[in-house]
Amino acid sequence: MKAAAGKTTAFPWDSVMTASFGLLRLSPRDFWSMTPREMERAMSALGGGRTPAPRRGELEHLMAQFPDMTEQSYDR
Repeated sequence: MKAAAGKTTAFPWDSVMTASFGLLRLSPRDFWSMTPREMERAMSALGGGRTPAPRRGELEHLMAQFPDMTEQSYDR
């Protein structure tokens, strides 16, 4: 498989097959008949759709809403 920049990378067959057969429980027939796009969508259900890290403003808002506990808070 060639990346857009021309760097050659090996396709992670072991990981894809492990996820497909072990987690998605696909049959070999179904696995080999899927297109790469179908495989990507099926595997995204396993947690591949991560959300990006919060921006600084979002993080500051969360920190204001949920401040760390002080040592005095532990004594209660």
